[in-house]
Amino acid sequence: MLLAIVADTHLPRGSRRIPDACRERMAAADLIVHAGDFTALEVLRDIEALGPPVAAVRGNVDDPDLRQRLPESRIVDIDGARIALVHDSGPGRGRLERLRLRFPAVQAVVFGHSHIPLHESAGGFQIFNPGSPTDRRRQPVHTMGLARAEAGAVEFELVRLD
Repeated sequence: MLLAIVADTHLPRGSRRIPDACRERMAAADLIVHAGDFTALEVLRDIEALGPPVAAVRGNVDDPDLRQRLPESRIVDIDGARIALVHDSGPGRGRLERLRLRFPAVQAVVFGHSHIPLHESAGGFQIFNPGSPTDRRRQPVHTMGLARAEAGAVEFELVRLD
């Protein structure tokens, strides 16, 4: 299964929009994963309209409608690979081990919040932050992620959008 992974879209905001290259990858995926900070419910609805199912968590700047609709964290099972989703993973120091302890029954954790792409792994456990397709902050380019899940394993790929 192919997953398209985004976080921190922070829309609507001026003339910003999700880049076409990101929208095309999301539409072609088997599952869209969003690690929070849509900002507005209309953004979730826009992403849902692309077709594939959406697995999402709420972020710290999401409006009240999103905060009611989405959980703070969740676990999805994709072809035997268990992946946890959370928006804020806490401080960088000790992050991988802290998330391994928080979610002991998963192979990976996808998170957002920092807008900084990250992929770390140790002992068969992975953490992945796709960055942001719309709000790169101090990063050189906008990014998103792709993942392939098969037979209980998951492989992540960071995609540069600029």
